Amino acid sequence: MAVWIQAQQLQGEALHQMQALYGQHFPIEVRHYLAQWIESQLWYAVRVQAEEAKAKRLLDNLVAELQRKAQHQVGEDGFLLKIKLGHYANQLKSTYDRCPLELVRCIRHILHSEQRLVQEATNVSASCGSGGQAMDSLSQRHQQINQAFEELRLATQETENELRNLQHNQEYFIIQYQENLRIQAQLSSLASLPPAERTQRETTLQSKRATVEAWLTREASTLQKYRLDLSEQHQKSLALLRKQQTLILDEELIQWKRRQQLAGNGGPPEGGLDVLQSWCEKLADLIWQNRQQIRRCEHLTQQLPLPGPMEELLSKLNADITDIISALVTSTFIIEKQPPQVLKTQTKFAATVRLLVGGKLNVHMNPPQVKAVIVSEQQAKALLKNESTRNDSSGEILNNNCVMEYHQATGTLSAHFRNMSLKRIKRSDRRGAESVTEEKFTVLFESQFSVGGNELVFHVKTLSLPVVVIVHGSQDNNATATVLWDNAFAEPGRVPFIVPDKVLWPQLCEALDMKYKAEMHSGRGLSEDNLVFLAQKAFSSSSNNPEDYRNMTISWAQFNRESLPGRNFTFWQWFDGVVELMKKHLKPHWNDGAILGFVNKQQAQDMLLSKPNGTFLLRFSDSEIGGITIAWVAENPNKAGERLVWNLLPYTTKDFSIRSLADRISDLNHLLFLYPDRPKDEVFAKYYTPPLLVCVAYFFPRFTTPNPEPTGGNPTFMDQAASPSVGNPNNFGIYPAMSDTMLDADGDFDLEDTMDVARHVEELLRRPMANQWSSQQS
Repeated sequence: MAVWIQAQQLQGEALHQMQALYGQHFPIEVRHYLAQWIESQLWYAVRVQAEEAKAKRLLDNLVAELQRKAQHQVGEDGFLLKIKLGHYANQLKSTYDRCPLELVRCIRHILHSEQRLVQEATNVSASCGSGGQAMDSLSQRHQQINQAFEELRLATQETENELRNLQHNQEYFIIQYQENLRIQAQLSSLASLPPAERTQRETTLQSKRATVEAWLTREASTLQKYRLDLSEQHQKSLALLRKQQTLILDEELIQWKRRQQLAGNGGPPEGGLDVLQSWCEKLADLIWQNRQQIRRCEHLTQQLPLPGPMEELLSKLNADITDIISALVTSTFIIEKQPPQVLKTQTKFAATVRLLVGGKLNVHMNPPQVKAVIVSEQQAKALLKNESTRNDSSGEILNNNCVMEYHQATGTLSAHFRNMSLKRIKRSDRRGAESVTEEKFTVLFESQFSVGGNELVFHVKTLSLPVVVIVHGSQDNNATATVLWDNAFAEPGRVPFIVPDKVLWPQLCEALDMKYKAEMHSGRGLSEDNLVFLAQKAFSSSSNNPEDYRNMTISWAQFNRESLPGRNFTFWQWFDGVVELMKKHLKPHWNDGAILGFVNKQQAQDMLLSKPNGTFLLRFSDSEIGGITIAWVAENPNKAGERLVWNLLPYTTKDFSIRSLADRISDLNHLLFLYPDRPKDEVFAKYYTPPLLVCVAYFFPRFTTPNPEPTGGNPTFMDQAASPSVGNPNNFGIYPAMSDTMLDADGDFDLEDTMDVARHVEELLRRPMANQWSSQQS
């Protein structure tokens, strides 16, 4: 089948030449669906001038294989294919029944031409690589795997040929052995003959027996050597199979699982399983062929016992090949779609498990049932040690049984759990300062099935990625921290679910950046300046040099157990609040580059004071989770010639649910340029809400700048005058002056009660029109 797989990858003229090999004389569909069988037959062992009987057997076997393939087609998708394959079987039978050698010539020509085209394409690729266009590591690895499969196919075909020769020689040996017994019986019956005749016949029979026994002695030695040589070849094949299986299961499949785990943190998708499944199916096919060959060798040995170590050798080979196929089956029972890693009780969730070799081993002929249970970290450890857990679970999952289904079109055997729900959870005793959102569970999927007509029975199980169980949405933030830390820093082959308590700061930066980019759906992640800001927050540091943090470690406690200095929230809670705010309301502005965000108050002041009045920037609040504030530079109304940086009290999700950031910036006329020098309308105009086509005559709220009371000393939060240019009293009616102003150059302040035009308009528009007029009249 390796040749056909490579032939399907041909392109351009080579592909056209390959397609031209097929037609009514031999349909390409037959080549496709019987690829493995066709490549395993001894087409070149038939002498096309003399061995018509062999050719006839090949034709009959081809037709029978097509009919068998047709009968195995099930479901709606398989109906048409069943009819088509049956038609091809009849067509080939009628075409070549009187001239089966023509079929052999035809298939020889096809296989030879395909191999030539594939080899030419491979040579072209190699020459391109030598010219400086080397294949990337992925392509090289895939080519290495495919080459190993071709080597295994040839080795398996060679042992099959040797086994057939051995069987043929042994059958002839048995015939000669029976002949020797017949001669001995004839010698025993000579006693009843007259002496003269007995002597003559005895001499002839003794000579004949001596010849046969000499031949049997030599042939017995030859058969024993054949058997030993074949066992040695099988040992080499098993070594190649182990090597290939290790490469696929311990490297390729483990890498896929690692990508799946990182995808839980926002990493790129883990990719499909089709290539992995095709490799695993090839492995299963080759392993099974070798196993059947070894069993046939055992049968031949039992049929004709000869002195020597063959029984022990074959017994070990059989045990080894069974171990190999057991490892393949148990390792390829995997979770294609993980359950959510933050799992809320009484909430529906889904998962999908898949057996990559299910179709090849015909497991779907008796579809197995898969059961899902939730187990604790300790129970997971016991399971991996094969210790009995007394069928314990740590909770109850509803709708936790599902039958595996075979999908003919894709060749996949999988179980889709669509409506599971965690009804209850049983928690273990927590350690030290560990909270409920640090406790990890896992969903165990297990099943049992047999292959080879109940010849081998497998009990398979697989564990999901760790899940954190919550009972309320307020726990989601801390549960997500546990999941992110585990996904980012878990090592392959770990004991469930051990992760390091400390990691290097750059490692955490990579995880945070991955999470942030995924939530923003953007390639714009966290810059080096952003990461320095986060390091300053995490370590309570003032250094602006990224190199100072390269070798620093951050502990889990610093990440999400201990509050930041002077705050009532952790580093993660602050960061996750920023992510949630951006994801829900400000994602487009981040992707436009309009939000600096990770800037502290002092940095904002230093940046803005070098810019013209009216320049502003957006930064995340240090004091409030999920808050963003506007800082801008303007004149100090209390002191001519002095410029100050002003800050609004932070906006949160609640505020943006009422009115968008763009509209709020539009409302504030004193905001002119987005840092460093972009006119605000150029940046935000595309997000402004179109004007309402509703008459709101006489209701145009606007603010004057109140005259501050004379005070001594520097202005404070409560007595500083308002920023200039907030309103234009020439165009609108005037509200009475407010007694308290909320503008502060040093602290945060709020326009909720003084200058948020948007909110006053909204309040007016929410009133019933009749009430507005009646209020106006009164």
